[in-house]
Amino acid sequence: MGDHKTSAWPLAQAYVLLIVYASLYPFEGWRDQGISAWAFMRSPWPRWWTGFDVAANVAGYAPLGFLLALTWLRGFAVPAVHPARALLLATAAGSALSLAMEALQTYLPARVPSNVDWGLNAAGTLGGAALAVGLERFGAIDHWSRFRARWFVANSRGALALLALWPFALLFPAAVPFGLGQVLERLENGLAGWLLDTPFLEWLPVREMELQPLVPAAELLCVALGALVPCLLAYSVMPSVGRRAAMAAAAVTAGVCVTALSAALSWGPLHAWAWISDPVRVGLLLGLLLALLLLPMPRRGCAALLLVALVVHLSILNQAPASAYFADTLSTWEQGRFIRFNGLAQWLGWLWPFAVLAYVLRRLSRPEGDANMSARDEGPARAAATDGTPPAR
Repeated sequence: MGDHKTSAWPLAQAYVLLIVYASLYPFEGWRDQGISAWAFMRSPWPRWWTGFDVAANVAGYAPLGFLLALTWLRGFAVPAVHPARALLLATAAGSALSLAMEALQTYLPARVPSNVDWGLNAAGTLGGAALAVGLERFGAIDHWSRFRARWFVANSRGALALLALWPFALLFPAAVPFGLGQVLERLENGLAGWLLDTPFLEWLPVREMELQPLVPAAELLCVALGALVPCLLAYSVMPSVGRRAAMAAAAVTAGVCVTALSAALSWGPLHAWAWISDPVRVGLLLGLLLALLLLPMPRRGCAALLLVALVVHLSILNQAPASAYFADTLSTWEQGRFIRFNGLAQWLGWLWPFAVLAYVLRRLSRPEGDANMSARDEGPARAAATDGTPPAR
């Protein structure tokens, strides 16, 4: 229970920042049209709407309602309250945040405030809060605490957060399936734009050679490493070999499904699986095979190998340019109906591998080494032994 007390409130604060980012992106062109910020409250309902808009507005605020209700139920940063009051407070807080975001969108040319969006956001907050109250009432959250203690080592919160973010990072279209972190070309173009018409442009260390698309073998390797990285990240905080195998299968399956969802959102449901070419298919099989072969590796060895895999993956991926078809796909996200998710998903896709790098470097640089890490794992290792699967030291 203590972990939830110390994690629900910071997560709620972080999610508020994500909502603000998604609601006010792209943060450009602020202007006063002489219209009241609350004028949208009296506007008629929009004539055109889609199921995607309804689902996005409801789903976007549901996690906030869940985290806020859990914060009040567990009594962290605020006094613990009755479940009905926690439901009311969480819904009111989420609705107030949505109202403020809609009002601020009055001053952004790329965004249109809507009373329907506000109502759907409030409904999503209510749904998430109701889910938290229901799970707390039936003890499901305590079951999760016990599950995490059995499956993962102590102090694994950072790895679990990164694993939870990985599918969301895959939502943003990637030039190569599972190819997160391809930032070098855009970084060079961005720097060149900033330094245009200045003498410093000549100092920019831009690669002068013409970049060539990835050959099939390199694409295969990128896919394999991209699928292996989350598996190794999970292995670094899991002592049980059997549970590692289950986690690897779940991670790769989730990655394939989310990549298919991203393709369906970009090109239509009929093209959800168009990205599975022969190199991608072989790369996925190779990644799974490597994940199986590395099941018995010690956790610290998995962390070190993860570091190597990330460096190789990013190095190969950033040597290739984005294709014209990929640029066209990005325009769908950056200018179309995905604009509210573009900034957030884009940054996740760019920065997730580098966040993992920072996490692994920090974990490997701890002076206490494997001795203290093994002591912290004693409880989970005993739990692993009860299900007949040996712990991986």
